[in-house]
Amino acid sequence: MKFAQFQPGMVFEQGPRHLTEEEIISFAKAYDPQWFHVDPVRAKAGPWKGLIASGWHTCGIAMKMAVEAALEGSESFASPGLDSVKWLKPVRPGDDLFWKGVVKAKRISNTREGLGILLWSWEVTNQKDETVLELDATSLFDISDSIEKDED
Repeated sequence: MKFAQFQPGMVFEQGPRHLTEEEIISFAKAYDPQWFHVDPVRAKAGPWKGLIASGWHTCGIAMKMAVEAALEGSESFASPGLDSVKWLKPVRPGDDLFWKGVVKAKRISNTREGLGILLWSWEVTNQKDETVLELDATSLFDISDSIEKDED
């Protein structure tokens, strides 16, 4: 999608994305090697009563789903960050994840020519329709070659 096509209120959905124990452990060993992400035996006796995925793994999956649903082929080139990242429920081996993105606002930068700014919220749910991740994202778009003149 191109920046000009995004409109407030638009909803994007992607999924399911199935997670395996092997994938959860592999990601965690590389990037978040805490025992409840990498040791199934110890995790079973822990407070979560089983292995759980790293929240950063869940965020990475959400990012990939956002690209597949809306950003692939767009002028998106960066993000200045995320707001209000919340991991609400643990993600476990065997879960199927679903991503939803809702466009909150878009505008052209007042200070940087050719810069489009998109504000959207993301929600990831599991197969039980339980919300496992919520965040607010800002995406930046290089629209310098575009005739986009929409001022919000």
